[in-house]
Amino acid sequence: MSTEESWGPAESAGPTRASVRTRTVRKAAIGLGTGAAAAVYLWHTDPHQPGQLLIPCPFKWATGLLCPVCGGTRMAYDLMHGDVVTAFHDNAVLLTLAGPAVAYAVGRWLAAGLGGRVYRPRLSARGNAVALGIAAVWMVARNLVG
Repeated sequence: MSTEESWGPAESAGPTRASVRTRTVRKAAIGLGTGAAAAVYLWHTDPHQPGQLLIPCPFKWATGLLCPVCGGTRMAYDLMHGDVVTAFHDNAVLLTLAGPAVAYAVGRWLAAGLGGRVYRPRLSARGNAVALGIAAVWMVARNLVG
């Protein structure tokens, strides 16, 4: 009996641990490089000053209202420069809730990928409702308060 007959075709077994690790390292390196380039650009570009070459929020452009993530670029700039109080003022919910949630998900993905496992985060219907509810309440509150 040949190895192929006893184990089955290699492509039906799914990705190997080594290929998952390689893919994870490659994606993490691309993400880290892109993030570092964006951080270097943002470090030298003050988004609090008008006339900077930054992508404007399409929702604010179309409606004149702040979306749930408006202020995220200013928040990142302030955090890079060590001004946590101003970063909190720029977008409190993004800083306190979304930042740690994204860090947790990326950490889980990286740990699983380096361990040779595929991590596919899934958000339940209740989780979606909570996330959308927080975003909606935050958007309404920050536009009413100003």
